[in-house]
Amino acid sequence: MRKGEATGDARVKAFSCQMCGQCCRGVGGITVDAEERKKIAAYLGMTTEAFLRSCCERRNGRISIRSGDDGACLFFEEGRGCRIHAVKPRQCALWPFYPALVRDRDAWSEAMDACPGINRECSHEEFVRQAKDAGMADVD
Repeated sequence: MRKGEATGDARVKAFSCQMCGQCCRGVGGITVDAEERKKIAAYLGMTTEAFLRSCCERRNGRISIRSGDDGACLFFEEGRGCRIHAVKPRQCALWPFYPALVRDRDAWSEAMDACPGINRECSHEEFVRQAKDAGMADVD
């Protein structure tokens, strides 16, 4: 059986976060809209302007959370996880149910290789079903 092919149990959980931080890496990868910036700033006890100055950067016309020297999100802490988990951006909350992974089996397979939280026993079809059920991906 190939990785990602259907198993006898079609109801295996597609994803369970392992707090490894793999999805928290990538310079400029975590964009935040105005509402998210406001919520994160309040959570951190700072003004939105201070949050923008100290924690964000503009990339390709969008506002992103800065990355550290290691390429990880500024708010990812090894051994602890996300310091803003309670108010994390929608983009982070979507992981791994990104439309690209739902639509493209090969992209999903690559993500599975990088993310230990994506269940290797879950078929792509079941992954797509769970994404739809959770309302987390526009796949139609």
